[in-house]
Amino acid sequence: MTVLDLIKNRRSIRPAQYDQTKPISDEVISTILEAANHAPTHRMTQPWRFKVVRGAAKTRLAEFFTEDFKTNNPLDQQSDLKIKKASENVEKSACVILIVMQLHADLLPEWEEVASTAIAVQNMWLTCSALGVGAYWSSPGIIKRLSGFAPIAENEKYLGVFYMGYSDIVLPEPARTPMETKVEWI
Repeated sequence: MTVLDLIKNRRSIRPAQYDQTKPISDEVISTILEAANHAPTHRMTQPWRFKVVRGAAKTRLAEFFTEDFKTNNPLDQQSDLKIKKASENVEKSACVILIVMQLHADLLPEWEEVASTAIAVQNMWLTCSALGVGAYWSSPGIIKRLSGFAPIAENEKYLGVFYMGYSDIVLPEPARTPMETKVEWI
């Protein structure tokens, strides 16, 4: 498969589509993270940081999501179904990676660090696709409060949650408008 084919075939595969019986090995996770580490970075700040959550820590993260939902939503919006759904993505994933960005305000504007971290996550996603691992990047409102689960430094910021799990689901081709409609040749 060429790089272009890999890019064209990358898909968001959500936790509900994962095979919950199949763990992801340390070696595969390390390979995925190593790909992230080769993202472009201005001034070599390498702002991406990751917190790998598995096993008992994943159970604690699911509980944190549930408690956060109960704390931050009015009682009349807390049905049993909604409470269960709050932690469902965590529970159905073989591995959860918390995405953190380290800011270097003295060197670069924040958007450049966001861009580098997003490219690192794209590298992870493409590597997941190449290795047959389903992945989904989510940025739920809880990311503003994730430091209550896994503290981060004052110059860091959570950018999302990267869910992973094996899946054999066949996904349809994406609906993309032609590139010609997005380019102006000057």
